[in-house]
Amino acid sequence: MRNLQDKKIILGISGGIAAYKTPELVRRLKEQGADVRVVMTQGAQAFITPLTLQAVSANAVADSLLDTQAELAMGHIELAKWADLILIAPATANIIAKISHGLANDLLSTLCLASAAPIAIAPAMNQQMWHAEATQTNIQTLTKRSVTIFGPGKGEQACGDIGLGRMLEVHELVELTTQHFANQQTLSAELSLTSLAGQHWVITAGPTREAIDPVRYISNHSSGKMGYAIAQAALNAGAKVTLISGPVNISAPQNCTLINVNSAVNMHQQTLALTTDKHINVDVFVACAAVADYRVDNIAIQKIKKTANNDTMTLNLVKNPDIVADVAKLSNKPFVVGFAAETQEVKRYAKDKLSRKNLDLIAANDVSNSKQGFNSDDNALSVFSATEQFDIALANKTKVAQKLIAIIAKQNKNIK
Repeated sequence: MRNLQDKKIILGISGGIAAYKTPELVRRLKEQGADVRVVMTQGAQAFITPLTLQAVSANAVADSLLDTQAELAMGHIELAKWADLILIAPATANIIAKISHGLANDLLSTLCLASAAPIAIAPAMNQQMWHAEATQTNIQTLTKRSVTIFGPGKGEQACGDIGLGRMLEVHELVELTTQHFANQQTLSAELSLTSLAGQHWVITAGPTREAIDPVRYISNHSSGKMGYAIAQAALNAGAKVTLISGPVNISAPQNCTLINVNSAVNMHQQTLALTTDKHINVDVFVACAAVADYRVDNIAIQKIKKTANNDTMTLNLVKNPDIVADVAKLSNKPFVVGFAAETQEVKRYAKDKLSRKNLDLIAANDVSNSKQGFNSDDNALSVFSATEQFDIALANKTKVAQKLIAIIAKQNKNIK
């Protein structure tokens, strides 16, 4: 079976020793039915010749942004529009830095900016370069932009070091490329059925801050990334979105209405004001925020000073209003989706919360897993209704959000 039949893949090759593997990679991709066009950086040509790659791809190799003949027809734009996927292998620390910062000073980096196609990179570098703070920051930036990272692998490197940084083997890259298109096909099928046109979604996101005094507060590790990803996915599907957000360090999606709050009481007030307003029809409410369960009873007017006599401090806490439960109690309530961030017995606690608070759906995740949940770019969810369970596998939060809104839309339609 040719799993990549008629797929159009730009293979970007940057200047790393692993470039010697790329003729075999081209051959294997073509065996699966792909049409492969190669773009090389100047550094790549020090390791492998364009003529070799032209022979195995059966297409001319592009290596210059300023090719006068190609640019007569704006060749780089045509190439950018042609691709179904841009796969950069090997992806050096240099090209990773370029595309993470939006540079466009050669053909490959320009294509990454000019194309709407998904981008996947296969890092290849010395283990110390891979672990460098700058590289890891760049990788995090690309992950947030939904760039897929293939690898790197671990093992002996050309320099003699052993560790993370090796480009994955050719068969692994072909398998991951095939899986990418399979996932895209599944997601496209789900999203094609998900039209939220005419709906108004209200989504809470981020943490709340409960003041102790003018300079201190109680909060949690929520980054807001999951809630913001849900807001973007709902917007992409055609919904009008109001995002009620606690303090975060990320930008809200364009075209949503953003309401900034600090405390749980503030968030409760804003949420109820929207969901009870007779002039505003809220179709779906997603309570993704990590709301503090308790707040300080009496907030100090002045900063509490440390003295020689106060080795301990006692704070009297009172329970915060339950936002999602109060929305679910409304006589004309929207479709209500809760979140349960748990560290143990995830399913049991989530289903209990679903029933106890009269929710339509609840999305549960295990935040004890460092690869998902708070402050992570990835997540995995188990979504429960009263009778069904839907599992969303570990993936970038953007993809998780897209799958979640497809589930919500289908369940909401079934109830209506």
